[in-house]
Amino acid sequence: MNFIRGVIGGQAPGPQPSGAETIQKLCDRVASSTLLEDRRDAVRALKSLSKKYRMEVGTQAVDHLINILQTDRSDSEILGYALDTLYNIICNDEEEEQDETIQKQADDLGAQFTETFIQDPEHVTLLLTVLEEFDFHVRWPGVKLLTALLKNQGVQVQGIILVSPMGVSRLMDLLADSREVIRNDGLLLLQQLTKGNAAIQKIVAFENAFERLLDIITEEGSSDGGIVVEDCLLLLLNLLKNNSSNQNFFKEGSYIQRMKPWFEVGDDNSGWSAQKVTNLHLMLQLVRVMVSPVNSPGATSSCQKSMFQCGLLQQLCTILMATGVPADILTETINTVSEVIRGSQVNQDYFASVNAPSNPPRPAIVVLLMSMVNERQPFVLRCAVLYCFQCFLSKNQKGQGEIVATLLPSTIDANSISAGQLLCGGLFSADSLSNWCAAVALAHALQDNLTQKEQLLRVQLATSLGKPPVSLLQQCTNILSQGSKVQTRVGLLMLLCTWISNCPIAVTHFLHNQENVPFLTAQISENLGEDERLVQGLCALLLGICIYYNDNSLENYTKEKLKQLIEKRIGKENFVEKLGFITKHELYSRAAQKPQPVFPSPEQMLFDHEFTRLVKELEGVITKAVHKSSEEEKKEEEVKKTLEQHDNIVTQYKELIREQDAQIQELKEQVASMSSQNEQMQATVTQQLSQIQQHKDQYNILKLKLGKDNHSQSCSQGDGSQVNGLQTEELTQLKEEVEELRKQHALLQTLLKDKDALIDSLRLEAAQPVEGSARGSENTELLKELEVLRSQSQSQSVEIDQLKTEKQELVRKAEAGSSDTVPSSAGSLDTAKLAELESRLTAQTTETERLKEETKSLVKSRADLEQQLASATSTVAILQTEKSKLQTEVQESKKEQDDLLMLLADQDQKIHSLKQKLKDLGETVEDEDDLDTRDQTDDDDEDEEDVED
Repeated sequence: MNFIRGVIGGQAPGPQPSGAETIQKLCDRVASSTLLEDRRDAVRALKSLSKKYRMEVGTQAVDHLINILQTDRSDSEILGYALDTLYNIICNDEEEEQDETIQKQADDLGAQFTETFIQDPEHVTLLLTVLEEFDFHVRWPGVKLLTALLKNQGVQVQGIILVSPMGVSRLMDLLADSREVIRNDGLLLLQQLTKGNAAIQKIVAFENAFERLLDIITEEGSSDGGIVVEDCLLLLLNLLKNNSSNQNFFKEGSYIQRMKPWFEVGDDNSGWSAQKVTNLHLMLQLVRVMVSPVNSPGATSSCQKSMFQCGLLQQLCTILMATGVPADILTETINTVSEVIRGSQVNQDYFASVNAPSNPPRPAIVVLLMSMVNERQPFVLRCAVLYCFQCFLSKNQKGQGEIVATLLPSTIDANSISAGQLLCGGLFSADSLSNWCAAVALAHALQDNLTQKEQLLRVQLATSLGKPPVSLLQQCTNILSQGSKVQTRVGLLMLLCTWISNCPIAVTHFLHNQENVPFLTAQISENLGEDERLVQGLCALLLGICIYYNDNSLENYTKEKLKQLIEKRIGKENFVEKLGFITKHELYSRAAQKPQPVFPSPEQMLFDHEFTRLVKELEGVITKAVHKSSEEEKKEEEVKKTLEQHDNIVTQYKELIREQDAQIQELKEQVASMSSQNEQMQATVTQQLSQIQQHKDQYNILKLKLGKDNHSQSCSQGDGSQVNGLQTEELTQLKEEVEELRKQHALLQTLLKDKDALIDSLRLEAAQPVEGSARGSENTELLKELEVLRSQSQSQSVEIDQLKTEKQELVRKAEAGSSDTVPSSAGSLDTAKLAELESRLTAQTTETERLKEETKSLVKSRADLEQQLASATSTVAILQTEKSKLQTEVQESKKEQDDLLMLLADQDQKIHSLKQKLKDLGETVEDEDDLDTRDQTDDDDEDEEDVED
């Protein structure tokens, strides 16, 4: 203890040990002391020496400190000292002002000790276990130590934590710690943990990280919050950037809706602290991550839709048009709005309707374009506005038409500033950057839109008083010939190439000016300096487009004559070499990487992303078109005609096959309908048989009941009034049952009428030559069922006769019983009752006779039905014959289809061989889909020309 006090508290007498010796003695004390207090004091002393003697402590004490973490888990104080000591020797303190050499040595030490610590993965697992301790003096230094390990050896430590059971979950618990220091340092730890590791990012996201982080941001005041909000946003960026799974989880969890309150900055925008600017900048980056052009189109479209529905886009547009917003926030907001509306028709339409809060109100597009062509605005802001305008027109033919319409004579309003006027003003201003931006913006209004390319040919410009107006196309070529700045000429050439590509009418207009072709050939053929090589390449591209999309409508500038001109004035090899200058330029590849125009300086703003795609598409076909001879073109035309003829034949066969397929489908539907009707009829017959069986069972029950009553009457010895009373009740019951039989016969007659109607329908359907055999079998079944009904009706008639006989026997018995048992004093009364009974029996007999007559009539109707069924059977035989013929025809049709398919396969093989020969000759052969698309485009062009005429 005195030794430790000497080290910490004061100087001991005698020679003083060196730092390494002192540390060695302390390490021995840690390793050998049995008392916890001695070990604790020794570790405390090591902690106090660890910053000054970092190398010595790190070399000698690491193993002892790790052993303390394993053995002394019960004492939080010694654990805290050990963790602090490890942190001091591993952490590279970057805050102290040190020269580069010292700092590099410190970094090397930190990496070296980190490598020693993580050499055994169990040490990291042990540290994760220590973090479960709630004691502040253990948990906080543990968090800092793990953060330092991740900074020094991130990939290795990430791998260890990833395979550690519940490793990520333990670290996520730090966000729920009530002590802000630990929670905030836990955010820093998770930032390091999630860098560049998609697997850990997914685990953290599914550990409810989004919910916790958004809650913390809200609690801390959103954009007005402090450094904690910034840490949360940085962690969110780590989780979402380049991680499609987490992005989808964020969207599906409705977390996009929770981002809207971040951008409610209020009307008072005067107080923008540096932290608020940083927070908003990160928030805007988060929005852009969700709608980035590098994401899959489906995911981006879904996020764009959610942002519009929840009002996030509207909130961003409010910031866009607000006053007092810092320039960097305004620039990033413009870029964010750009990607939220890019390629989304609904969002683009909304953006087109946004007005700036000015008097009078002006569209937001116009206000932004005013900033773009204003040379006093910051360069990054002008680039952002250009990107916003490009995104507004991306896949938006409606917006393209509205922009071009503002340039047409019929829609120009002299009292207001339009987008077209601003673009023309920027196109011909003295500022070369404005020229380039306006030219690129106008080119995007024509991108993949043949209609607007033709409409823009109508634009006329008044260059000066007293001179006739000139077309916009001519004015662009005039400025080119005046030898302006390289940036201006590059922008105009990109506009012209985009304008006339895939538009033969625009090519004709361009060639109609006799000065254009000589100017292009002169530019290409000259040997100019390095700065002019890009202009020469673009002139070669423009001339090549005039050849490739030439419809030979001008006699002096047909394809062949232009190629002869190139061969005489320039040379084919020289022309191709100059054309290759474009893709070899150092700024070409940078512009081709992403759509957003990002340039370090205005002078390097030369290429547009969409234009690089056009160059890639046209360079090869123009080279082939220039090298192609007239004979090869004729052969190509002949091959194209042959291919078209084959395509026509194939189309005819396809139509024939479609018609036959339709007929077969119709026959299948008819078969299905017949089958359904057959099933319905079978169900009806089954139901009728069931009803008849029920009636028969009821009759048998009635017969048995009557037999029992007769037996009881013969054995009875009661008075005459009782016997007569019983007979009266029984006769009443018999009358009701006979009435029931009558109703049943009426039901049978109704069923027979239904059968008659069914036979009539069968006769009508017999005229249709479809499924004859099925109808015949169905009619045969119906005939059998009618036979059964006939036999059952006859049996019922016999049973009714038996019932009549039984009634008569019952009357006879009643008369005999009355003469034996009734007293003379009651004779008159019994006679009256008997007379009444006889009258009732007579009525019953009459009714039974009538029922019998109806049954006979029913039998006769059945005979007629049998005759009709016999006739239907003969009709069915005819239908079966016709069906056999139809099946034969179907087989022949299938055979003919097989022959046609064989013929189509042969023709496809011939077409493939012809295309292969063309490819061997170096020709470009378009696929069938491309030809169909081109034919459709040509048809649309003809329709539009008719409308204009």
